[in-house]
Amino acid sequence: MTKKFTPLQSSTPIPELTQMPPLGMSEEDIANDFRHYFSHHLGRDRRCKSTHYPYAALSLALRDRLMERWINTRYAYQETDARRAHYMSLEFLMGRALGNTMLNLGVVEETDKALMSLGLDLEEISEAENDAGLGNGGLGRLAACFLDSCATLQLPVIGYGIRYEYGMFRQKIENGFQMEEPDHWLRDGNPCELERPEYTQRVHFGGRSETYRDAQGETRTRWVDTNDVLAVPYDVPVPGYKNDTVNTLRLWSSAATDEFDLGEFNAGSYPESVAAKNDAEHISMVLYPNDASENGKELRLRQQYFLATATLQDVLRRWIRDHGKNFDEFADKNVFQLNDTHPTVAVAELMRLLVDEQGLG
Repeated sequence: MTKKFTPLQSSTPIPELTQMPPLGMSEEDIANDFRHYFSHHLGRDRRCKSTHYPYAALSLALRDRLMERWINTRYAYQETDARRAHYMSLEFLMGRALGNTMLNLGVVEETDKALMSLGLDLEEISEAENDAGLGNGGLGRLAACFLDSCATLQLPVIGYGIRYEYGMFRQKIENGFQMEEPDHWLRDGNPCELERPEYTQRVHFGGRSETYRDAQGETRTRWVDTNDVLAVPYDVPVPGYKNDTVNTLRLWSSAATDEFDLGEFNAGSYPESVAAKNDAEHISMVLYPNDASENGKELRLRQQYFLATATLQDVLRRWIRDHGKNFDEFADKNVFQLNDTHPTVAVAELMRLLVDEQGLG
């Protein structure tokens, strides 16, 4: 039988900085935090007519309540040295987060009343949220439902995907015909996510392999002369239903190692100076590029490898932090679910990381 966890009963000592009384869940508490974020954080006042800023303020107020549970969930999994599952998928069709957060925290009625007391309508504010452009069909919805279920069952499962800047497309109807426009769902930011730059991973492309002898005289292989891209993680909370458990969906965004080539820039060649930056950011720019062309096929493969190696490096980083470089129990404590064929390059990549990078036989 799978062991269940009770995150809020974690006995792990929390740094004094975070030792604060739990945030209230009443109508008044939510209204006060909404006012704080709307005026002090977002800098808006009663003249603001946009629904985006009330939506952002409410999302931040509710995210604070998720954050308490998110941290305690993480501590509980660490304390029990739980066996973790890592769900890797190129798609996560999560839908809108605001309504899901209120439902799982059990504060739908309190939030509605809090907004009514401020002369605002919850339904209207909820409509200001963009659907997360992270999937396009059943495969992505399956992944999202799986993560929701695991959080509700209090299972230590973390999702890994790509933080696409543009979703599949945005639809509108003109003269009875469907018109497709770019879905720039991140244009106004995502108040639900949390950037984690301290866990950025370096992804290699190109280059060549060479053999060498290590300090013990063993023949090893290493990857050299590579063109590198950074994988920057953004964490999205995945709350369970009224159980104080919040799991994580970690999404990777691609970034260049250097913003631009200063030499090219000073020489007046601006397009060339930012070419490397543009090439790097293309990896997480668009969900599922058209692979009818060779360039499309190459970009799809780059996305798949980018997801696989960034995820595996992150898992190994956490293992080494908690257990050192002893991998005897690694397979007992870590399992990987590859959603469809897209992340299957992870099988070979895990072998490369363990053998070439960590020195295993």
